[in-house]
Order: sequence, then C-alpha cells, then structure tokens
Amino acid sequence: MHLSRFPRVSLAHLPTPLEHLPRLTAELGGPQIWVKRDDCTGLATGGNKTRKLEFSLAAAIEEGADTIVTVGALQSNHVRQTVAATCKLGLSCEVLLEHRVQDPSDYYANSGNVFLDRLFGANLHEHPAGTDFDAAMQEVAEEVRSKGGKPYIIPGGASDKIGALGYVNCALELLSQANDQGLVIDHLITATGSAGTQAGLIVGLKAMNSNVPLLGIGVSAAQAAQEEKVFELAVETADYIGASGVVQREDVVANCDYVGDGYGIPTESMNEAIIMLARTEGLLFDPVYSGKGLAGMIDLIRRGEYSKSQNIVFLHTGGSVALFAYADQLDLT
Repeated sequence: MHLSRFPRVSLAHLPTPLEHLPRLTAELGGPQIWVKRDDCTGLATGGNKTRKLEFSLAAAIEEGADTIVTVGALQSNHVRQTVAATCKLGLSCEVLLEHRVQDPSDYYANSGNVFLDRLFGANLHEHPAGTDFDAAMQEVAEEVRSKGGKPYIIPGGASDKIGALGYVNCALELLSQANDQGLVIDHLITATGSAGTQAGLIVGLKAMNSNVPLLGIGVSAAQAAQEEKVFELAVETADYIGASGVVQREDVVANCDYVGDGYGIPTESMNEAIIMLARTEGLLFDPVYSGKGLAGMIDLIRRGEYSKSQNIVFLHTGGSVALFAYADQLDLT
C-alpha cells in the first residue's frame, strides 16, 4: 500500500511505541495486554487526531487555504490538536465549540483542552448542543471568504476519507512493529466516536490481510448507528485509496455498552479504569474517549471474553489533558 501519493505534512512523532503492560496483565489475570501509544504523537501533548491532521492539513495547504474551520465539543481533543497544528503551519483557525455537557463545572468550561485552545490563539465560537454544525461551519467559511481569506473545513475528529488515511497508515505501522517483535495480535481494541480512527484501522488491517479483528468501544452513539457510521467511512476510505471491496459490513464491530449517560459524562467503570492504569502502569487516560474504551476492555476481560494465552493491543487515543477538566468529578479514593 503506497500512501505517499497522498499529500501529507509532518506533525506527529512516529512510530509511536508499542508497549507490554505486565502489571495490568497481572492485575486482570491475563490475557497479555499491550498498548499502542498514540498518546505519544507529540503535538500539544499528543493524541490520535495528529495522525489524521497530517493528511487533512496537507490537503488544505494544497488547495491554497490560509484558514482552517473545524468543530468539536468544548473539551475536544481534536480541536486542541488542530489549533496547535495551525500554529505550527502558520494558518489561522476558526473553531466551533459545542456545549454537549449540560451545566458544566468551571473546571470543564475553562481548563483542560479549552484552556489550550485559548493559549494557541484560536478564534472560538461557542454554540449550544444540537446546532447544525455543517451549516454553521459553512457560514464561518463564508465570513472568512468575505474578508479575503481562503477557508478549508475539517469535520469533527478529522473523520473523513482524508483524515482516515492517518489510521490506515497506523495499521501498517502497528503490523510492522508486531512483526519486528514477534508479536501475534489476537485482538485490537480502541475507543470509537467520530469514526475516523476505527474506519482507517479497518481499511489498513483488511488491505494487508492481517486477520487481526478490531473492536471499537463506543463513547457516544448506540451500536447500530456507530457501526453504520464507521462502515460508511471505511468503504469511502477504501475506495479513496484504490482498495474497493476490501471492507465488509461484518468487519465493523462496536460495543456501545460503556457509554453510560452520554458523551462526556463520567461513569464508575471509566473512573476505575483511569485509576487502575495510573497506579499499575503510570499511564494517563482521558475520561471521554480512551477511559471509556479502556473500561470496556477491562470489563470484557473480566467476563472471560479473551483467553489468558491471547495478546490484546489497546490503541490509546490520547486526551489526558481532559483529566484537568474533570478534576472535580473523578473519585480518587
């Protein structure tokens, strides 16, 4: 697979580490657990969106854009990485922030990711939950044009066929690392939300005939809706790279039993998972995405879904900056 034919800028520290977690493995009594450290991509504390932005921002620059328009929740990891990348590349950034969490605390409204958005100098437009953001981004883009600018819209999570290339590439990177380490990956697990990470991984894994099953642990939508969103994007991405037909509907699997009361709302299992990883492996996970994905994996292991002889890789999507936004909601006792 030759992804070099697609425009790309260098933003991430790659390859990210693939590490064994012996103390977590012992804590749970097996299987062998590994982590793919995409919290270590480097940009503005790192995270999975940096891989996507390497392709999304290259496409914007190729089109002559000088201003990026994007969207995310108030504590969006995607927004934080996007505004940092635009600083690095000398672009302006217009951000639409959605107030998805009702009655946010002062921590949530002003620290964590949103504090860094302001530090990086993004122009923030705050909107209530349920706003038609496709229309709203078009309006902002038109305002940029009216002032002589050249906008480029990146969807939430950079989750389109261009951004998903970052995780097609990640699948190739992971398989190469596993081959070099003699590691047979029996299962790959990651959090899934805006769909680009899971969709890109599926395309890469299938195109390489890896026979590695991928499970997405949902953080927002119900299972049927999440799987359909991922499948549609995976098909579009496969077509885009010239691998049409490589992804079948049954390849897309999401478990959405760990969402709790909704996006961005803490759960007891997420709280436990974050503390467990901090205190067994010294690793930080975020409350919104990776924490809930991790909670799902831990519960599935406890329920005996995986045998002790198997190797599981959890892809860490980053986002630990959001821990500060939830400092008053996490129970550390």
